[in-house]
Amino acid sequence: MTGPALHLAVEIDGDGSHPAAWRRAAHSPDQLLTPRRVAQVAAIAENAGFTLITLDDGVLPPGASPGPVGRIGAVERAAFVAASTSTVGIAPVVPVTYAEPFHVSSQLASLDHISAGRAGWVVTEEDRPEAARAWGRPLIADPAARAQESRDGVEVARALWDSWEDDAVIRSVATSRYLDRERLHYIDFTGETYAVKGPSIVPRPPQGQLVVLGRPDRVPAAQLDVALVEGRDLASVATAAAAVGTPRVFAEVDVALDTPEATAAERVADLERHAAWSDRGWLRHVGSADQLIALLAELRHHVDGVRLHPLVLDEDLPVLSRLVLPALSERRLVTRPLPGTSLRSALGLERPANRFAAAAVAAQEDAR
Repeated sequence: MTGPALHLAVEIDGDGSHPAAWRRAAHSPDQLLTPRRVAQVAAIAENAGFTLITLDDGVLPPGASPGPVGRIGAVERAAFVAASTSTVGIAPVVPVTYAEPFHVSSQLASLDHISAGRAGWVVTEEDRPEAARAWGRPLIADPAARAQESRDGVEVARALWDSWEDDAVIRSVATSRYLDRERLHYIDFTGETYAVKGPSIVPRPPQGQLVVLGRPDRVPAAQLDVALVEGRDLASVATAAAAVGTPRVFAEVDVALDTPEATAAERVADLERHAAWSDRGWLRHVGSADQLIALLAELRHHVDGVRLHPLVLDEDLPVLSRLVLPALSERRLVTRPLPGTSLRSALGLERPANRFAAAAVAAQEDAR
């Protein structure tokens, strides 16, 4: 079958996208936050051939009583996963509604170094009042103001990643020179709520710029590498994707698959007795692996990739690994990252030039 191939991402936070997913998990609730758990899930996703794993986050713990709650920070989990994987991209969710962009940029740059260039960033917002109280910050209730914080946060992070030129680090024992200060730059950002001068405390990431993913209605498309688009049906997704001007577009898809033990509909009904599977306005597939393969085959004509949100990781991820991705790979409908490639390379994105180095070159050419 001819046509473009898809990049597949999977969200692996918690036990699944359903708030009661823990009730069907293959482990006891006290194992959720263990290093072994996150490493096992990441290994399954990498071995299956996913291009990217994402890790949801937020200052407030997920779930509600009496379900188990608690969460280790997404960046910390991503750093741990980076050390135990070699090909899959890793993108933590990091809201910048209340977090300091300077620290966020440093954390993410460090993650890119740890992962040897496989890091990304999913930009989201903190829209719950409790989050502002947890941060000790004034509430940002206006959606437009939250979107502005996201835009400013991405702008600051991207500028800070460029504040070190690629050859700023010298590390010459013979000359006792370890840093070329002429290749460090102040970014001098002044926004509506804060100012950042820089430079960063972390050298430029291996990718130059991490892959930035987000919703184009919250962050301008010009600031994103991958737009995450929504839509309850193929037509809606196609329309949303066509309106985005980002280099890559991924569709959001909730997934519940038939397993040897129960049908997808039976599994959903079992969990719905305890809590509702919230409708986020995304495509939702509840059915067989073959039906999901057919859906993805259609989606590849409209988007560059899909981020899957499994109902229950311990039940759906094995089906994706055994039935869905191998079939898609056999039909050349998906791309699989190769060892030694960066996330940008895996997505077919160029490594961007450093803005300060490029400006200096342009100035020299103008002076001639």
